Amino acid sequence: MSDTSFSQVPKAYNPADVEDKWYKYWYDHELYHSEVDKNKKPYVIPIPPPNITGMLTMGHILNNTLQDIFIRLKRMQGYNACWVPGTDHASIATETKVTNFLAEKGIKKKEIGRDEFLKHCWKWKEQYGGIIIQQLKKLGVSCDWLRERFTMDDDYYHEVIKAFVDLYKEGKIYRGYRMVNWDPANKSAISDEEVIYKTVNGKLWYFKYPVVDSEEFIIVATTRPETMLGDTAVAVNPDDERYKHLIGKKVKLPIVKREIPIIADEYVDKEFGTGAVKVTPAHDVNDYEMGMRHKLQFINIFNDDATTNENVPDWLQHQDRYEVRKKVVAKFEELGLLHKIEDYQTKIGYSERGNVPIEPYLSEQWFMKMDELAKPAIDVVKEGRIKFYPKHWEKTYFHWMENIKDWCISRQLWWGHRIPVWYHKHTGEIYCDVNPPKDLQNYKQDEDVLDTWASSWLWAHAIFRTEEERKYYYPTNTLVTGPDIIFFWVARMIMAGMHFMKDIPFRDVYFTSIIRDAQGRKMSKSLGNSPDPLEVIKEYGADALRFTVIYLAPLGQDVLFSTEKCELGRNFANKIWNAGRFLLMNKETIKTDNSLIDKHKDFADEWIISRLNQTLLQFNKAMDEFEVNNAIKIVYSFIWNDYCDWYLEMIKSRMYGDNEEVKSAVLTRAISIFEDALKMLHPFMPFITEELWQLIQPRKAGESISVSEFPKADNSLIKEVAENEMDFVKDIITAIRNIRGEMNIAPSKKVNALIKSNEVKEYQIDYIKKLAKVEELTVDANVQKPKASASAVFRDVEIFIPLEGLIDLDVERQRLQKEIQRLENSIAGVEKKLSNEKFVNNAPSEVVEKERAKQKDWQENLKKLKEIFEGLN
Repeated sequence: MSDTSFSQVPKAYNPADVEDKWYKYWYDHELYHSEVDKNKKPYVIPIPPPNITGMLTMGHILNNTLQDIFIRLKRMQGYNACWVPGTDHASIATETKVTNFLAEKGIKKKEIGRDEFLKHCWKWKEQYGGIIIQQLKKLGVSCDWLRERFTMDDDYYHEVIKAFVDLYKEGKIYRGYRMVNWDPANKSAISDEEVIYKTVNGKLWYFKYPVVDSEEFIIVATTRPETMLGDTAVAVNPDDERYKHLIGKKVKLPIVKREIPIIADEYVDKEFGTGAVKVTPAHDVNDYEMGMRHKLQFINIFNDDATTNENVPDWLQHQDRYEVRKKVVAKFEELGLLHKIEDYQTKIGYSERGNVPIEPYLSEQWFMKMDELAKPAIDVVKEGRIKFYPKHWEKTYFHWMENIKDWCISRQLWWGHRIPVWYHKHTGEIYCDVNPPKDLQNYKQDEDVLDTWASSWLWAHAIFRTEEERKYYYPTNTLVTGPDIIFFWVARMIMAGMHFMKDIPFRDVYFTSIIRDAQGRKMSKSLGNSPDPLEVIKEYGADALRFTVIYLAPLGQDVLFSTEKCELGRNFANKIWNAGRFLLMNKETIKTDNSLIDKHKDFADEWIISRLNQTLLQFNKAMDEFEVNNAIKIVYSFIWNDYCDWYLEMIKSRMYGDNEEVKSAVLTRAISIFEDALKMLHPFMPFITEELWQLIQPRKAGESISVSEFPKADNSLIKEVAENEMDFVKDIITAIRNIRGEMNIAPSKKVNALIKSNEVKEYQIDYIKKLAKVEELTVDANVQKPKASASAVFRDVEIFIPLEGLIDLDVERQRLQKEIQRLENSIAGVEKKLSNEKFVNNAPSEVVEKERAKQKDWQENLKKLKEIFEGLN
């Protein structure tokens, strides 16, 4: 890069002029590509692969910004940093998109057949599947794009199929009838993660079931009347005195006229409904467990589209489940067996993609045995080989893993990894292998594909193509993901790593916060409260957005975000830009010389160098503990407060002096410290830091701040004496500035000041005068307070500012008297309100607290105003 004159540097920072330019530069020079290098220690992050149907969300912004911070920092610290990007084929989401896309053109999936449909899926993937990747690049992520993976890549596909075959041959995969979440719209089993629970206002129907050989009825309550057609028992709690005499007897199931037993089971809640529940083992998860315990009959009453099948009476067959519900309720009423109906609020699971209520459904599926796979995965977290941040997620992890159930891994879809099982057309023999049987004409392959998670659970090792790469890069270092997929992905990846690689897949798992709006609501499309991140980037810049989400996101706490909060990031970017322009402006007239960097130092230089090294220590500690939010606040405080607000102001007098060598030493040092500050900030705000770093001095093609060496803390440069001395000077300057503000002294006017102290050193006086705008400064341990002066006290130091001639004392007295009177009236009003017991006892607590806070604040202000008034006399 060539040297740029100050006149060419824009006065205001414009992200649009910078971001695309530098991203192209990084990409063209392949700065983020990693190869096996046994002389360097690897640091690896596997990206949680977004769905190819995905679009950039605020959740992606937080997740990928965190990953980018970790990878950029480690790259600068000398690690062989490798952030592997990629996308997930997302079976059900993609199949739904393509099916709907074809339907709009009048093409039906079933009519064109599997092979033709898959061609359309691949076309769709090529056209739309990389949108989110392009959007992520706008955020500035430093992925190794030469390593981009897709879960349907040929070699990745082979890994998935091989894993299935190996587990099948080990007896860990089997086919059987089990209860699954069934999506009637897509006619497929779906995972728990693809079920969205909605609270709905429904009904609770009470049905009377006649007890056989008795005049009695047992009344059951249900939210799903249609499922009574598949009832095979009625259950009561064994300790319920109301029903003990009925246990072991039978009831005649109305409509169906089937006799079913009354059983006792501790699962039954005596307080729900009547304390007696109908048991439909084929259509309810809890009923399924009871059915297994009591060896009940399992009767499936639904087809795969949730219409009724031949297992219900003729007049109710082949009808929608909700139509059947109406008819069942009407029939019960007709028979005189409808006891009552109550309004009832309940949670219903909806298919995320099909947007219809799911059906708990007894279905023949492929399952994976999980108990043996879970044990080593539990142990490595307990032993601390894998650490969770925040740590409290371990409890959630252990609870699920220690109560784990077999995993339904098959899906009734076409897009995905087809199950490598073939059935002999004549003998029914099962053939399972990576390669099809040689006499393929005699076999028919299983129609199902694998659950998407049954491919992505291999992600941490299958992203590497060769054995050499796996040995070098695996295990990976850090996984950044949402806690909502702790079971579906994190736990299963740990199991896969321990089983197939005999080692953990990653060392640290950072669980991100949930992004909420300013009202605390989770951001969602349905609420319309989620901003478009690309629009936010367009308005504020990627750096401002990145900075803001991290600044607002303490580890383990949710983020309350609104677009306007990006002013935080934009203001910080402008502050950094102005500091850079100031240095560049002076670089045009003052020659820098690295040989002078340690010469002509005073206590302000000692202080800023000490603060820089102290900041580096604090920053490294925060990052080592995954306290990323604290880390950015540490950097922010150093740049904004220490460097810009104080140090740059303090060096101006020396930089504008006559001694060329001093000027050169001061500017060279200031730029060096600024470059270190930019490097600290770079992982968080990559674009503006790259731009300023390149402007500061000529760089060769391919050089970048992102691959420069990260500054190291030097304990020997941390000077407690210099920091204490600077704090003392800052307190004096701040006290004088506060007096100026309180007394309404115009910024353009200089004041005289007297300091009663013997601690102020001669070389500090010039700084105090210049930064506090003091004309004459008297420092004496015996100084007396002048008449008509304002004062401030801190530690053992007293400061006096004579006001005669600075302000019109009579006008100021009148102004203060009016303000004192106003405050006294306000305090009297709030005290009257707080002395009213009715108000204090009946008003909301937050309202009362607000009034008390007002009272305290006003009393403190009144005290201060009276002191100022006395000073004028």
